[in-house]
Amino acid sequence: MMTVQYSGAGGREPLFDPKAARALVEESISKSLIGSAIDGFRATCERVMGDRRFPAAVRYGLSQAVLHAAAHVRRVTPAEVICSEYSLPVRLRAVPLFAQSGDLRRDNTDKMILKRVDALPHGVINSAANFGPRGETFLDYAGWVARRVRELGGPQYRPILHFDLYGTAGRELANDLGAIADLLNQAQQRVGSFTLQVETPFLLGSREQQIEGFVTPRALLERRGSPVRLVADEWCDTVADVREFAKRRAAHLVQIKMPDLGSLTDCIEAVLAAKAAGIGAYLGGSCAETDLSARLAAHVGVATQADLLLAEPGMGVDEGITIVGNEQSRLLAVLAARAQRRGSA
Repeated sequence: MMTVQYSGAGGREPLFDPKAARALVEESISKSLIGSAIDGFRATCERVMGDRRFPAAVRYGLSQAVLHAAAHVRRVTPAEVICSEYSLPVRLRAVPLFAQSGDLRRDNTDKMILKRVDALPHGVINSAANFGPRGETFLDYAGWVARRVRELGGPQYRPILHFDLYGTAGRELANDLGAIADLLNQAQQRVGSFTLQVETPFLLGSREQQIEGFVTPRALLERRGSPVRLVADEWCDTVADVREFAKRRAAHLVQIKMPDLGSLTDCIEAVLAAKAAGIGAYLGGSCAETDLSARLAAHVGVATQADLLLAEPGMGVDEGITIVGNEQSRLLAVLAARAQRRGSA
């Protein structure tokens, strides 16, 4: 059980209280679990949690435990449980990994390139200092990342360049959506032919405002023929939020930030809803994840075939790539071996 670094911001729940959560689990929830049959992942989650408004962090941890138990009972991987219960095909295809640099934007970018990460660097552009009065600092950094990829990665390495602006473009440009679209177009020119994704260029005061805000620059960019891809995060915290962003086509991708949604059942449904609406699904999380939640994210990502999967926890690059990358590789190896056995039977 955990929550994201930016608790309370962008429509999120308040700070997680671990003492209260422990008391809730030990005094109430555990009594409905201990000694009971695991009658499937979704059914057990519904029986234990239902419509009760447990904190998202509690739902997150409980659903992880239930998924582990369901996989153990069936003697299969958590990904296979998900595919079975949501009628999804088992695909032997890795989900592209996205690493985040933390504040060591340049050193960690080099590290990501040398490890040939699929998408990078995130950049944590969360202050006026690393955005610049009119975005110059961000533009210079974006151009530097593209040059560094070419220098270190070679011509065959073509990662997605993904930058999270944490609303700084809106704050520094007075939420002028036309000026923000101009800035994003300039960023695309700086990175050249690389795919550019920009997350949360502005942060408005409600879900409706955020959706309306995304619609305008997306339309402006598309009219100019700009390939910049907009990514929604804040005010996109529930399955209903994801469906609304997708229905309005407010962004090219939505981040399914798993601890914000809470139960893994909601995370799975959100990915499937986004993909059904033709919107990209970036399965994200937090630098504050546990190793258990990070590993299960790999199973959710492979089972739902999300478009992007965050390498987590931490912001040192190595730990997230190692934990999530190794879990995904291990999972795909197990699934491939089982498929081969079935083929030769």
